[in-house]
Amino acid sequence: MIVLDPVAPLALLLPLALLLAAFTLWRIVAAAPERSSHSRSRERLAWALRLVAVLLLLVVALRPVIPAQVEQRPTSSGGLEVYIAVDTTSSMAAEDWNGEGGNGDTRLDGVKLDIAAMADALPGAGFSLITFDRETVQRVPLTSDGTALVSAAEVLTQEITFYSRGSSIDEPVGLLTSVLADAEEENPGQERVLFYLGDGEQTAPDEPGSFDGIAEYIDGGAVLGYGSDEGATMREFAGFSSQSLVDPETGEEEPPAYILDTGTGEPAVSRIDEDNLEAIAGQLGVEYLHRSGSTTIDSLLGRFDVGEVTVTEGSQTAAVEFYWIPAALLALIALLELLRLGGALGELRSALRTATRKDER
Repeated sequence: MIVLDPVAPLALLLPLALLLAAFTLWRIVAAAPERSSHSRSRERLAWALRLVAVLLLLVVALRPVIPAQVEQRPTSSGGLEVYIAVDTTSSMAAEDWNGEGGNGDTRLDGVKLDIAAMADALPGAGFSLITFDRETVQRVPLTSDGTALVSAAEVLTQEITFYSRGSSIDEPVGLLTSVLADAEEENPGQERVLFYLGDGEQTAPDEPGSFDGIAEYIDGGAVLGYGSDEGATMREFAGFSSQSLVDPETGEEEPPAYILDTGTGEPAVSRIDEDNLEAIAGQLGVEYLHRSGSTTIDSLLGRFDVGEVTVTEGSQTAAVEFYWIPAALLALIALLELLRLGGALGELRSALRTATRKDER
């Protein structure tokens, strides 16, 4: 994309260009009426070329350019593909990441820390991020750019409370099966692992489906569980535009209200369901690990081998400049102006010689 990189502030360049353009336009219109038609046409043409020169000079000063591009992406030649499925239902906003309800740190905060740990511990692996609540979305297609994965994870939020209709832990099965099957078809034999991050809470009325069909496409992974047996309450989420309310009396921002239990009218409490999470782990053929703020997943991640990694160092493409195009045209006009001035000087000298001869007579 072409951008402008002006050599001087626009507040200076634009008025100066406008002033010069207005002056040249006036000279075109006000060509000396006492001259012959041919002379007036020549004068207007000269001033028209000067107007073009003013506009070209403005373009040169604005300096259109395609900025330099910086790319730094690690790539792996042996390879490991890491697929991460994250529960973003309202229950993941429960404030018991550190095992104590109401401390403000949510389960989703813990998820973000663990995803960042994956990117740090497995540089060069290919990562894909999939989230699920009432629908399943692939947020990050398979990429070896760990920074992109972390950036996408950092902006994850719970689903909008108004749209919540109950959660089902098997929601991502369909998309995961499709994505993994396509990856296997495209690159058979590639090692793939799956991490399922959630709290196991099943609030949908139907029994959850099985993850058995996914097991054939993966070579390992883990199910990570978030939450506590005591459970915790969850804040409402209405979207980015209305996360904080302002108290009309104090003018201070207030956090969103807690989600209420429709049966009791009291703040609803979400509890981890480790039986469901262990069942998912068994169906996938991977281990289950309960997560909390007092532990890390370093030892878990240390078991996975990315393989031979080729790191591409940061490379910067040169900026593409375009000022030389109008500058070349400007140089041509300047040459024509010099030729015109040379001709005018020749005519002036001839006239002076003629006048001198007349005086000598």
